[in-house]
Amino acid sequence: MPKRVVSVSIGSSKRNARAEIEVLGETFILERIGTDGSFEKAIQLIQELDGKVDAFGLGGLDLYLYAAGRRYAIRDALKLARAAKKTPVVDGSGLKHTLERRVVQQLDETIGWRGRRVLMTAGVDRFGMAEAFWEAKADVLYGDFIFALGLPIPLRTLTSLQLLARVLLPVFTQLPFKWLYPTGSKQEKRVQDWRRRYYDWAEVVAGDFLYIKRFMPDEMHGKIILANTTTKEDVEELRAKGVKALITTTPRLNGRSFGTNVMEAFFVALAERFPLSEADYLHYIEALGLKPEITELNP
Repeated sequence: MPKRVVSVSIGSSKRNARAEIEVLGETFILERIGTDGSFEKAIQLIQELDGKVDAFGLGGLDLYLYAAGRRYAIRDALKLARAAKKTPVVDGSGLKHTLERRVVQQLDETIGWRGRRVLMTAGVDRFGMAEAFWEAKADVLYGDFIFALGLPIPLRTLTSLQLLARVLLPVFTQLPFKWLYPTGSKQEKRVQDWRRRYYDWAEVVAGDFLYIKRFMPDEMHGKIILANTTTKEDVEELRAKGVKALITTTPRLNGRSFGTNVMEAFFVALAERFPLSEADYLHYIEALGLKPEITELNP
């Protein structure tokens, strides 16, 4: 009988997906089910499937944010996680901290990050990636104030990002999540304003794809997108905008890349235990040969 992994997302149901894969002699079903911004539906879905699936992923929000060696729990996400009494729940933060950091390091050989202009729309959401860009000596701009708060304050050093995390995350993680990140139908809305200049400046735009997409201008000629959770429609849209290449941190299955929460839940189902350590994640990344997938759009 196949093992089943379900991502319960507060995002749009238009991005729902299902894939069946065979790995190490076992069959796995990976699903993503969106609730269009409804926390109540998400809780109900988790309660209905609890004990009937092998692992849950939380999509559209983080359970924890990691920054500068500290972990901050998001209050609204904890409510969802606690709806499951039997099935393990993960949010992808374990893979963000390991796989995405590793992806940046691997790509240094082919892309060469030193001095390259990299825009991260949000650094605290992917601190492993944020640190890796800084360590690779990229000319990185962390856009947390710009895109999350609408303030024209670019963060140009890892130290400034760490300070932001220590000061603001203890407060922000207690706020309603919808104040911090678009949910449901809001994920489909585009914002075209003064923030375009940061995209114009960048050679590479990295981070959460829905965040990137929300503020992306129509003209992206020659740029590289490093993200995850992209659909066939997203790929064609990026091609039309002139994006040079899309790099996803996880492989594409049935034409789309699943989020880190799905892949982390997949690791838990594969290991048949929870929680997993950083060493466990690295072990399965190696065992499965996970590498970034590069799709040339306008070479």
